[in-house]
Amino acid sequence: MPVQPADAVEEMLPPARLVPLAVQHVLVMYAGAVAVPLIIGRALGLRPEEVAFLISADLFACGLATLVQCAGFRGVGIRLPVMMGVTFASVGPMLSMAATPGVGLLGIYGSVIAAGLFGLLVAPYVSRLLPLFPPVVTGTIILVIGISLMRVGINWAGGGQPTLTKLIDGVPAAVPNPNYAQAGGLGIAFLVLLMILGLIRWGRGFVANVAVLLGIVAGSVLAALLGLMHLDKVAAAPWFAPVLPFHFGWPQFHLVPVATMCVVMIVVMIESTGMFLALGEITGRPVSQRDLARGLRADGLGTLLGGIFNTFPYTSFSQNVGLVGVTGVRSRYVTVAGGIILLALGLLPKMAALVEAVPQVVLGGAGLVMFGMVAATGARILAGVDFRGQPKNQFVVAVAVGFGMIPLVAPTFFRNLPHALHPLLESGILLASIAAVLLNAFFNGVGSTEQASREASASAAAAEHV
Repeated sequence: MPVQPADAVEEMLPPARLVPLAVQHVLVMYAGAVAVPLIIGRALGLRPEEVAFLISADLFACGLATLVQCAGFRGVGIRLPVMMGVTFASVGPMLSMAATPGVGLLGIYGSVIAAGLFGLLVAPYVSRLLPLFPPVVTGTIILVIGISLMRVGINWAGGGQPTLTKLIDGVPAAVPNPNYAQAGGLGIAFLVLLMILGLIRWGRGFVANVAVLLGIVAGSVLAALLGLMHLDKVAAAPWFAPVLPFHFGWPQFHLVPVATMCVVMIVVMIESTGMFLALGEITGRPVSQRDLARGLRADGLGTLLGGIFNTFPYTSFSQNVGLVGVTGVRSRYVTVAGGIILLALGLLPKMAALVEAVPQVVLGGAGLVMFGMVAATGARILAGVDFRGQPKNQFVVAVAVGFGMIPLVAPTFFRNLPHALHPLLESGILLASIAAVLLNAFFNGVGSTEQASREASASAAAAEHV
């Protein structure tokens, strides 16, 4: 390994090293980066070309948010090697908003913009909230995020939704989807899963790090050979097109969705705080309170830009933080170059159309790994919690997970409560977050900021992108 300069974060690498390392960062995050626009776009029933645009917008905004975080400017940006992507923590609330009449995509964008502005305002104060989010709380939240997302991965493996809505005697009714869980599609999903597991088991270094992406590529090739993947929309897509703000129309602002997304923003910023502290240790550059405020402002600004450019809330992707530790290359200019590559990919509609054309059954095999790893990360964080010395922690996890499961196992549980509250009540992630914070404060009280910072840094070492 080459000798690191006094401040390895500021090292400017020659292009022959810089570009391959930047491409490596992009490939490691790519599958996770495009998953959220695919989930939300298909949940909203958008046309394939609109879903492809969401993917382009997401990659473009990923690049913008990464540059803001790594390059930074006065008062904004942690200026460490960080890659930014859409957080999975926002998926559950956004799916609920997508299903709420009168909210939809424009209401989602309004809530994202409001959450970004909220993040910019509260960034200097978030570290004071760390004592409310010890590992027993963050581990529970991440566990529920992963479990909630597994529903998406399972339905992808089945090739869609198990039921379809049809009009019967003029009344909408759910009927079984005859194309759901066909043997051929399940076989492809299973083969993709086996491919990914094999690469993780026998692959080394970079190959193991991009196992999910390679599994999707292999599954797509198989699907194309079987005539299940059609590239006509890829051929029709232009090579270049700009990503313009407010492509789908002006955002709409609804009180409960905005409040819901602001709660998500707090959870995301708490996780980012732990990530920044861990990254400071990896790079040998201590992270001060002022540094934290700059990094969290970048989270807020990245989310604000996401809402403006037709996409969603942003956070640091921890698999890229892990890659910094694995490669030993700590230069922030590597991730700056990665941000520029993401910007360029966002301007290539053919690339987005190719991603959109990947059959859901292929994504299903990969989704089981991606989303399952999020749940496993929550379990790893909880493994470090003291359940023997503090047995009441068991009740924090048990009850909070129970609240998080309500929307999954009983979707109509809150149907008789005010309709405006549904985006909040139908998000298991938010229910689990609120329950975990309140139960932990009730049983364990609130610790010191210094202790919370140490625990957040330790937890970040086990975290996946959420």
